[in-house]
Amino acid sequence: MFYRRKIILALLEASGGALSAISFQKLLFLLTRRQEVKAFDFVPYRYGCFSFQANQDIVTLKNRGYLHIAADDNSIHLAKNECYAAQLSLFDRQHIAEVAAQFGDFSQTDLVKYTYLHFPYYATKSTIAKKILTPDEFKKVQQQIRTYPEPALFTIGYEGISLETYVNKLILHDVKTLCDVRKNAFSQKYGFSKSQLKMACEGVAIKYVHVPSLGITSDKRQHLQSQGDYDALFDDYKKTVLAQNAHDVKYLFDLLTQENRIALTCFEANVNQCHRKHLAETISQLPDFKCSLKHI
Repeated sequence: MFYRRKIILALLEASGGALSAISFQKLLFLLTRRQEVKAFDFVPYRYGCFSFQANQDIVTLKNRGYLHIAADDNSIHLAKNECYAAQLSLFDRQHIAEVAAQFGDFSQTDLVKYTYLHFPYYATKSTIAKKILTPDEFKKVQQQIRTYPEPALFTIGYEGISLETYVNKLILHDVKTLCDVRKNAFSQKYGFSKSQLKMACEGVAIKYVHVPSLGITSDKRQHLQSQGDYDALFDDYKKTVLAQNAHDVKYLFDLLTQENRIALTCFEANVNQCHRKHLAETISQLPDFKCSLKHI
């Protein structure tokens, strides 16, 4: 079993064996604030700090018989009585015990409010922050929101980072629409297949569009061993795919004009080894392009 899943089970164990889904996310978030190497990353979501990975791990643990999810309220319950804390490091056992001692008597509303007050960035996408915070407290949340009037075209790859880190990058750069330019929007990496990525983006008020016509087929990416191989691939890409799909390039330019700040996404972390660089540069060469181009 992955170590991070043992942390989930041990946290539930220390919390009496059951938690609401929202309380679980908040307690797990507060636990990770104490870890030197965090077991989970988080994004600001509809009810505050939220980990996509932890949510998926809950589903996996349920399917494997470790957890039960109540049908009436989606609360999370341990299904097996084991000493999960004993399977963790000394530091993580201490962190879980500290979190349980400090927050064990907090109601769900108390936990939500505590995280909003102490970590206001994670309340910036909340649909309930205004209801549970005072005007002055809510103002501190609003001050965490990054907005930029300047138009910008970004590119971003997801290689080597979590879905949460990826989504936070989009939020912090005030991206309005994510444009997936993979030929096939499927990934073995959790969170980056089309439906998962679309849901994650829409949960933080970022639009998602898929433009497969501007991608590169997987067979053309085989046997790439040097930058020269990549450069030859991209020369062909510009002469064929981009030349034959000029209307879709124009579609992205129009989307940029409409949304003001968009990002093109694909897999590679190194933008010099990804076609999104050449797609972005082609867009930037169109008449009336008057914004910055940045790879994040």
